[in-house]
Amino acid sequence: MTDEEARGGDQVVGLLLAAGGGRRLGGRPKALLAHRGRPLVEHAVGVLRAAGCARVHVVLGAAADAVQERARLAGCVIVRNPEWESGMGTSLRAGLGSLAGTGARAALVCLVDQPGIGPEAVARVLAAGGDASSLVSAVYDGVRGHPVLLGADHWAGVAATATGDRGARAYLKEHAEAITLVECGDVARPFDIDTPDDLVHLE
Repeated sequence: MTDEEARGGDQVVGLLLAAGGGRRLGGRPKALLAHRGRPLVEHAVGVLRAAGCARVHVVLGAAADAVQERARLAGCVIVRNPEWESGMGTSLRAGLGSLAGTGARAALVCLVDQPGIGPEAVARVLAAGGDASSLVSAVYDGVRGHPVLLGADHWAGVAATATGDRGARAYLKEHAEAITLVECGDVARPFDIDTPDDLVHLE
């Protein structure tokens, strides 16, 4: 890693949204689903770090105590979201709020339930931005998805519009012309682990 990349990784904080309770999975918290022998949240943190994020904030909600007990999250900033049942929007707001005063210029937002998105795709998005004005999104065959990089100038606007399970969707739609799109369909698969049928994607 070059010095420039290291500086970028320090200024851009990985923000992992891992609070979901897995309602359609029979109430199995997504962070604790097993993947390659370890909790899914641990895998996702590893992806962010491998992609170049020196700092990672993890938003927990469902079974937060059990997640912290079972997953190796040393070095991460743990953010508790007591409103996690209200949807991903509350986790995004909590995560962005945790970045205040950290000196971070951007947040690279990933979802815990997308193990098909690995370090190469995340690194591409990280490389495409990093200053406070950045808006960057991965796209898969032209369809926008995660990860999303949100410069600090946008955090207040994103937080104000993040409701239910929509996260940053409304804000990004409103500012579509400002988004740098990074095609990642050749190196990643953006499926979600939402239902029992999706568990086939876990190893």
